[in-house]
Amino acid sequence: MTVAKLSKSPGPDHPITITPAKGPVIVRVQGRVIAETRNALILQEASYPPVFYIPRQDADMALLARSDHTSYCPYKGDCSYFSIPVGGSKSRNAVWSYEAPYPAVAAIQNYLAFYPDRVDAIETPPS
Repeated sequence: MTVAKLSKSPGPDHPITITPAKGPVIVRVQGRVIAETRNALILQEASYPPVFYIPRQDADMALLARSDHTSYCPYKGDCSYFSIPVGGSKSRNAVWSYEAPYPAVAAIQNYLAFYPDRVDAIETPPS
């Protein structure tokens, strides 16, 4: 039996905004640059901390390994995960992606986000 997933739209009680980041964003693990971009997006959802979303083409996908882990957000949709093997167990499921996000957040399709505590650094140097 398949259970239907609840889908919600952002609104005043749960706002979601997506804006371009100003300047570069660099993600590092074990001294290696995993991603570097000047085209990151910042997703601000309700009272959660803002999250940088980095275009896949600006990440070294050869350093990522797709995980079996998945999750679901009623505002964004099904989420898939990647681990960063060079980071060891700390970097397991360190990266997430909404590959077919709901229309309200369609801008994050083909983007990756990184858990700050599962990578060594998410840098935003002055531009």
